[in-house]
Amino acid sequence: MIRPIAKDAEIPGASYDVVRVGLIGRGIQKSRTPAMHMAEGRAQGIDYRYTLIDPDAMSGPKRLLAELIDNAETAGYTGLNITHPYKTLVVDELDTLSDDARNVGAVNTVIFRDGRRIGHNTDFWGFAESLRQNLKGVRLDTVLQLGAGGAGAAVTHALRSLGVRRLLINDRSEKVADVLAAKTGAEVVTDPSAAAQADGIVNATPMGMAAHPGLAIPPDHLEPRHWVADIVYVPLETELLRIARALGCHTLDGAGMAIYQAAKAFELFCGLKADPERMRRTFDTFGAQP
Repeated sequence: MIRPIAKDAEIPGASYDVVRVGLIGRGIQKSRTPAMHMAEGRAQGIDYRYTLIDPDAMSGPKRLLAELIDNAETAGYTGLNITHPYKTLVVDELDTLSDDARNVGAVNTVIFRDGRRIGHNTDFWGFAESLRQNLKGVRLDTVLQLGAGGAGAAVTHALRSLGVRRLLINDRSEKVADVLAAKTGAEVVTDPSAAAQADGIVNATPMGMAAHPGLAIPPDHLEPRHWVADIVYVPLETELLRIARALGCHTLDGAGMAIYQAAKAFELFCGLKADPERMRRTFDTFGAQP
């Protein structure tokens, strides 16, 4: 059974000469996260090794999440990042959760320490900080969020923390949306035409990723008055953002969330503060790569 812990700060941090971590997810071969972590480690004098653990890229039978985590822990990993589609499934493999992970109900960072597996959620802070820094002054009275999965749960809590008064959630699984709405006081809408009521729109689905092309909302629901945010960063300009920018909407791509969540995860892995601007420079070296 998962036992909550009071605060992230109560987990003692420790710096290491060698840090070995990995990212578990499907279709992650173009992730920029390893480069950001390893460059930051080098800048801080750490031998930092980051491995992609992608079942889609493995030969032979696909391995279960539990097996992948067991293997990493046995191999001496300091921890793991977790991404789509495992952010909620991973909770059952852990011993305890931080406040943020428990509140969100999803985990994107796991720490192995003293024989225990500790789940954290740095997506929550990552999205909130990205919006604070890059969309200052936008109206937050009503927001339509597309997607209620693991990343969507983090975005919902982030939007609430930023002062969104009315949050509308649309997901192709109404049951999943109902669960998240019940926890956060949001409203479930069955049709993305609810954008007509919203100041801003957030895509918190995988739609728009290189492996999941397409749009989570019909483009004719977008209006120039909307601000539009996307958590996808591969590609950096999704079809949703391209259309929104052409309409004159204020837009926010997924880079900020990726960078800030990585900075917080780095601190959890190493016990050392990361420099988000330095990590952004690493992120930007990918340029226009998909």
